[in-house]
Amino acid sequence: MSQVTNMIRTRRDDSRGALIGYLPVGFPDVATSIDAAEALVRGGVDIIEFGLPYSDPGMDGSVIQAATVEALKNGVKVSDAFTAIEELTKRVDVPVVIMTYWNLVMSQGVEYFAERLKNAGGAGLITPDLIPDEAAEWISVSDEFELDRIFLAAPTSTEQRLERISELSRGFVYTVSTMGVTGARTDVDNAARELVGRLRDVGCENSCVGLGISSGAQVREVLEYADGAIVGSALVKALAEGGVTRVQQVAEELATGKLR
Repeated sequence: MSQVTNMIRTRRDDSRGALIGYLPVGFPDVATSIDAAEALVRGGVDIIEFGLPYSDPGMDGSVIQAATVEALKNGVKVSDAFTAIEELTKRVDVPVVIMTYWNLVMSQGVEYFAERLKNAGGAGLITPDLIPDEAAEWISVSDEFELDRIFLAAPTSTEQRLERISELSRGFVYTVSTMGVTGARTDVDNAARELVGRLRDVGCENSCVGLGISSGAQVREVLEYADGAIVGSALVKALAEGGVTRVQQVAEELATGKLR
C-alpha cells in the first residue's frame, strides 16, 4: 500500500480526515523550509506537500508565486527538494510528496527524478500540468519505483476524464475546489462537494480537496465529504509573515477541523 493511501486510511479509521500542508522548497531558504515542514507535522498536518519553485507557475496564486520567486532568486535547485525530503523524513514519520510542473521532471529525466525521489524517502508526485492521457512514461516509471501519482480533477472534467483520473491516480485525486489559481478564500465552493461526489461515482477511493482552504472551519467543512483537505497559501503566508513559529500556530488551528 502506498504511504499516502495508508495515512488517509489511518485518519479515516480514526474518524478524522487527512490534513495536507503545502510549502515551497527553499522558501525563504532550504533549511527554514525543512524546519517549517517539520513544524507543520507538529501542528497536526498528516501529509507534507513540498512544491518545486518554477519560473512559470500557472496554477499558483500571488502568495505562492512571491515565495517561489524569492526561492529562485536565492538559488534553490531541483536537487534541494531531494535534500529537503531526506532530512525531513529523518525527523518525522509522515508521507512527503512533491508538487511540480512536469517540465522540471523532464529536464532531469523521468526515471532519474523518480529514483532520486524514492531514495530520498519521497512518496510520490502531484503533477498539476500533466494529464493521464500524456502520462504513459510517468505511469510506467512510478510503477517501477512504487511512487504515488496524484492527478488533478476539476469541476469542468468530463465523466470519462474523471474515470480515467480515478483509475490511474495512486494515493489520492487532487480535487480542485474552484476554477482559478491557488489562494485563501473566505468560503470553499459548493462545486468541490459536487466534484467529490462525481469522483465517488466513478470509483475514486481517496479524494482530497485543495485551492482556497484557510481555516479550521473550512477544513471541517471539506472533511464532511472528502478524505483530505489541502492547504497551501495560508501556510505560505504564515511562514512569510511570522516564520516557523507562526506556521505551526496556523497548522494547529487548521488541525482543529480534523475531528468529525
